[in-house]
Amino acid sequence: MGDIAKVRLVFADSGSFHTEFIEVERTTLEQYDRLIDLLREDPVVTRNNYVDLKRLVTATVLEAGE
Repeated sequence: MGDIAKVRLVFADSGSFHTEFIEVERTTLEQYDRLIDLLREDPVVTRNNYVDLKRLVTATVLEAGE
């Protein structure tokens, strides 16, 4: 596996928020102009992670050390 990027996902759930983290390869991340497209379309991401797009509030790629 190559260089890994951590992505923070924040979901709204009945008036409260919760955070999940997923990891994706940076080379895969660079193939998409928008992070949402990676979350919806990339076969490796969709196979390994379930992202409830209706509840997703924000998705952020974290810098090293965050």
